Amino acid sequence: MQSIRKEAAVDKTVDKTVDQVRVEKKRRFVQPDAYVLLFFVALICAIATYILPAGEFERITKGDITITVPGSFHFVDSNPTGFVDFFTMIQNGMVKGAPLIFLILFTSGALAVIEKSGAIDAFLKSTLTRFRNRLLFLIIPVGLLFSVLGTTGIVVNSVIAFIPLGLLIARGLKLDPIFGVALIYLGTFAGWNVPVFAPQTLGLSQRIAELPLFSGIGYRIIIYLTFLAATLIYIYLYARKIRKDPTKSILGPESFTSEILVNSAEVETNVKVSIQQKLILSFAGLSLLGFIIFSQIFKWTENEMAGLFIFIAIGAGLIARMGANDIALTFIQGCRQMVYGALIVGMARAVGLILEDAMILDTIVNELAQLLEPLSPITASIGMFVGSAALHFLISSGSGEATVLMPVLVPVADLLHITRQVAVQAVMLGEGVVNTINPTSGVLMGILATSGISYGKWLKFMLPLTAVWFVLGCIFIIIGVMINWGPY
Repeated sequence: MQSIRKEAAVDKTVDKTVDQVRVEKKRRFVQPDAYVLLFFVALICAIATYILPAGEFERITKGDITITVPGSFHFVDSNPTGFVDFFTMIQNGMVKGAPLIFLILFTSGALAVIEKSGAIDAFLKSTLTRFRNRLLFLIIPVGLLFSVLGTTGIVVNSVIAFIPLGLLIARGLKLDPIFGVALIYLGTFAGWNVPVFAPQTLGLSQRIAELPLFSGIGYRIIIYLTFLAATLIYIYLYARKIRKDPTKSILGPESFTSEILVNSAEVETNVKVSIQQKLILSFAGLSLLGFIIFSQIFKWTENEMAGLFIFIAIGAGLIARMGANDIALTFIQGCRQMVYGALIVGMARAVGLILEDAMILDTIVNELAQLLEPLSPITASIGMFVGSAALHFLISSGSGEATVLMPVLVPVADLLHITRQVAVQAVMLGEGVVNTINPTSGVLMGILATSGISYGKWLKFMLPLTAVWFVLGCIFIIIGVMINWGPY
């Protein structure tokens, strides 16, 4: 009997071990690392360079814009990605993505200095005390603010700099990192995806289409407000759901810190922000405001913003009476925490470089134009929308896609009696809808890597909202065709 029991116990142990191994294997393969995902995306694109024929349009320069000449497509000698080229493209991607990479690192360094002073912690605790039971009073103003910055093109790639703030807000509200990322990132891109005053995409596309700059603003504001409302409602419903039941978090209960799970105490209500901390926060806030203003005057980019965070780190450290060595070491430690998330930007950039170097992007654009020509106005407009969305997985730059796609679609729109305004909006909405799920976007992959959210989990959160955006995009494009939205 004892031997039988021992054998049964051994069998149970073996079964348990096998089950554990299966679970471990399942966990290991379900969620690939972001670098692994992008490596295989780059590999697929490299293989495609041996399958798709190379071709290019002729291009001319008008002022500071280089645009495609419609009807000038021709095939050229194939330039497939070689074995050595594939790996050097990754390094080239890091070089090309350097401005954004250093922005991520320096943002984290500056925040580490500010956090050491206790200013952020004290401010958030005092603020969240007022809003912890009124989520909408927090979500609406924050989402609206960042959407305005997005729809005007002021904050786009640099939204990465504000993600740590969203994560701190989420932690204070006892919500998961997805909420923190969504509040800042989706707030910004709800505006950027439907630009009203953004010169980088809307302004550029309208100039190529020879439309008055920022024309059609009335209808475009309606589209923007609708997309923003849908986005904020989606974020609010998710936050309310996981606040009632943390196990419903897409990241799982383990995404909440043990302190949040175990300690049910509310945020401290007697926390006060000291005068020194107020000075630090005011200095940082005014510096960012100054950047926003001067970026419009002097056309500052990520390079200047990265420098700004060095300035903020030094100024905040001095106000906090930190020594020079202490400021430097704290700054470097903050940078070190974001190396993983920063370098993912270069990995995503490498995908685009492979396609550009092999000259197969123009081939894809030419095929898209030929598919649209025989369609009806409404069907072709939706085709422009869908085609732009699909192409954005290959060209993650909005301005880059506009310069490639708009010159080809404008003649198609004229031929099919679609207003150029509708064609412009179809391209804006197409790239906008997939912006926040595009694995070749350095901004998205950088945000996910720095916040510890896997791409698969993010997709699970984003796909319902992406579907809503897609339906709204189709509706607004169809209405635009029906009302002959112009001026032409």
